Amino acid sequence: MRCPLPIIELARHIVDVEVGATVTVLADDPAAASDVPAWCRMRSHEYLGADDDAYTVRRLH
Repeated sequence: MRCPLPIIELARHIVDVEVGATVTVLADDPAAASDVPAWCRMRSHEYLGADDDAYTVRRLH
């Protein structure tokens, strides 16, 4: 996915998992490398890192 779609989908689906669970976002847009961690800081979720084009986020609330 190209930005901003990964962030929109992350925001939409983070509520689908339990607190403490993780969501992986697949995005091939280079902007995701900064957008996903920034979204996590703004929304108080934990950014766990990236592996190639997969960005992992832990839901904290």
